[in-house]
Amino acid sequence: MRLLIVEDEIHLAEALTQILRKNHYSVDAVHDGQSGLDNALSGIYDLLLLDIMLPGMDGISILKSIRAEGIATPVILLTAKGEVDDKIAGLDHGADDYVAKPFNTGELLARIRAALRRKGEVVPDDSLKYGDVELHPSSLKLSCQGKELKLILKESELLELLMTRKSAATSKEQIIEKLWGFDSEVEHNNVEVYISFLRKKLAFLQSAVKINTIRGVGYVLEANV
Repeated sequence: MRLLIVEDEIHLAEALTQILRKNHYSVDAVHDGQSGLDNALSGIYDLLLLDIMLPGMDGISILKSIRAEGIATPVILLTAKGEVDDKIAGLDHGADDYVAKPFNTGELLARIRAALRRKGEVVPDDSLKYGDVELHPSSLKLSCQGKELKLILKESELLELLMTRKSAATSKEQIIEKLWGFDSEVEHNNVEVYISFLRKKLAFLQSAVKINTIRGVGYVLEANV
């Protein structure tokens, strides 16, 4: 899961980044409203942690803008303690939740997990299932009918992306943006290499799940079970 932090308190943003990475999230952080909006509009994130008081553009305006563009990414607002009006405005304009600063780390992580569950991308036991395979992103383990092997991080992130998109085709550009970031210099052949690795591991597990190539479009999972 890839998260975006939009927070102008740099020390807080850095601390949050480290905490979330230790909990197996990919994280980007920006420190002003316009950068937050530009990143959020990319559509590559699974969840936004959005401060309300930001330089350039406030968090409520960012929230209104992304919802107006049809982006349904879950948003958790970071609010000042006691600012009830901000919380109400945020919820009215499409925020999924809010956490008042200073906040408890355990509570924030629980709210992130809850927001992601509501989005339907993870299940409560931190596993994803498709066809006859089950992926455990936190341990990087892939299992099929009693057999199990360990993936490397990028393999796990790629398979997770394909599994959450289900029958929707995923382009190489979308994969690069999601796994490496929209400003990455990673090339298409890097994606091809990881697709090849995953195909070999699915074959090793004798899974009925296949990664099909749709020429000119991208990749899609198919479960022949």
